[in-house]
Amino acid sequence: MAMFFPGESHTFSEYLLVPGYSSSECIPANVSLKTPLVRFKRGEESAINLNTPMVSAIMQSVSGPDMAVALATEGGLSFIYGSQTPEQEAAMVKAVKDHKAGFVESDSTLTPDMTMEQVMALKERTGHSTMPVTDDGSSRGRLLGIVTSRDYRPSRDDHSKKVSEFMTPREKLIVGDKDITLKKANDVIWDNKLNALPVVDDNDHLVGIVFRKDYDSHKSNPNEMLDANKRYMVGAGINTRDYATRVPLLVEAGADVLCIDSSEGFSEWQKRTIEWIRANYGESVRVGAGNVVDADGFRFLADCGADFVKVGIGGGSICITRETKGIGRGQATALIDVCRARDEYFEETGIYVPVCSDGGIVYDYHMTLALAMGADFMMLGRYFARFDESPTERVNVNGQYMKEYWGEGSARARNWQRYDLGGAQKLAFVEGVDSYVPYAGSLKDGVNATLYKIKSTMCNCGALTIKELQDKARLTLVSSTSIVEGGAHDVVVKDSQQTVSYN
Repeated sequence: MAMFFPGESHTFSEYLLVPGYSSSECIPANVSLKTPLVRFKRGEESAINLNTPMVSAIMQSVSGPDMAVALATEGGLSFIYGSQTPEQEAAMVKAVKDHKAGFVESDSTLTPDMTMEQVMALKERTGHSTMPVTDDGSSRGRLLGIVTSRDYRPSRDDHSKKVSEFMTPREKLIVGDKDITLKKANDVIWDNKLNALPVVDDNDHLVGIVFRKDYDSHKSNPNEMLDANKRYMVGAGINTRDYATRVPLLVEAGADVLCIDSSEGFSEWQKRTIEWIRANYGESVRVGAGNVVDADGFRFLADCGADFVKVGIGGGSICITRETKGIGRGQATALIDVCRARDEYFEETGIYVPVCSDGGIVYDYHMTLALAMGADFMMLGRYFARFDESPTERVNVNGQYMKEYWGEGSARARNWQRYDLGGAQKLAFVEGVDSYVPYAGSLKDGVNATLYKIKSTMCNCGALTIKELQDKARLTLVSSTSIVEGGAHDVVVKDSQQTVSYN
C-alpha cells in the first residue's frame, strides 16, 4: 500500500507570524539579510554569502545579463538560464563578469586605421564611449592611444577620418602598471580627474581599464555581490544531459556558482551530474541541485555533494506540474520538512547545506514566512519578471502595461532537459504556461521596497538576522475565514488601484 504523509499540505498563505518582543534595537536599519549560498562545515563560513536572500529563477523570461547585473548590485544573484546553447549561455555569463570590474577587459577595442564611422557603429552596438586603441585591435594588444566621445564631433567631422587622427595618443595618457591595486588606481583617477585609467604591463600591452563610474557605483551600492576581482557575481543553470560540454565553458566564462535546473531532483541523473563535477573540479566549482519536497530528497542531494538544495515542485505561478502530473507538495509544508532535515543533517555531519525556497511566493510577506520556516534564500521568477531588467518585452494589454512571462516547461520555452527522465530528447507534454505579469518598473525600487517590508516584519519578531528570525519566529495556521479577515473587508475601498507585490 502507498505511504501517506500525515496531515495536510499547506501553502504560505495559510500561515501568519505571531509578533514577539521587540527591543529598541529592532529597527529595519539594524537588520542584516546576509545569508549563506553554499555548504560549509561547522565553525567555518560559507565560501559565498548573499547580502540579499534573493536569487532569480533559471528562466528565459527572467534571468539574462541585465537582470544579473541589476540583482548583483542589490546584493542578490542571478542564475543565467540554461535552455540555450552552452556557448550562448557562457557568453551571457561573460557579459556579466565584464560589465563591471575593478579591471575591465575591453570588448570595444580599436586600431589606428579604423574610421570614425566604425567607431560610431561600435559605440552604437556596445554602448561604450571609451575605447582603447591597440596595435592589433585586441584587448591585450600594445596600447597606442584611447578614444572617448570628447575626441570627435559626428555632426562636423569627416566620418572617414582615421582613429589615429583624433585619438589621444599613448604619450599623453596617464596609465597604471600591472601591479597597481584597485585602491591606488581609483586614487590616480580622482587625483587626475580622469574618467578611466588604462592599465598596462611591462611591454605596454593593455591589461585592463579601471573606470571612475564603477567606483561611484560601488559607493552608492554597498551590498553589491562582487568576487575577489571586484566583478559582479553570477550563477548559471545546467542540465543533466550536456554538463560535460556546458560546465567547462561556464567555468571558463567566470560563473561563480552553478545550479542543476530540473523539475524534480531526487534522481540518478542529478547524482551523476554532481559526481562528474566533483571528479573534474573537486570543490572549486559550486553547484546547487533540486528540486525536492521532502526530507528523503534533501538527504539524497546533500549526500551527493550538492552545495545547496532547492525546494518546490508545482508551486510556481506558471507551473502546471501538479495539474498535469498530480505530483508535488504545498510549498510551506515542503519547506518546513526539508529545513528540519537540513538541521538534522547539520547535527549529524557538521555540514550545513543551505536551502532555497523555489516557488509559491505571491506576496512580499510570503518571503518573510519562507525565511522564518527555515529557507536561507528564495529563488523568484514572477517577482523579477515584472521589472525593466527582465529579458522580455513590455506590452500594453487592455490599457495596462505588462511584461511577458513563460514557464520553462511551456511550449514556448520547450526546455525538455528540465523535465528529463532519461527518455527521448523532446518535450512530450507541457508543464508550464505562457502569460503576462503586471509591469513594475525598475528592479532597484521594487527590491528595496520588498526588503524594507521583510526587515520591518523581522523587527516585529524581535530578530535582526535571518538566523535569529528562524530561532525566534512563532507561526500559526489560519483558517480560510481568517485569511479573508486579513485583508480589507466590509468597506468600500476608495483607491481601487492598490499595489500588490507579485513573485
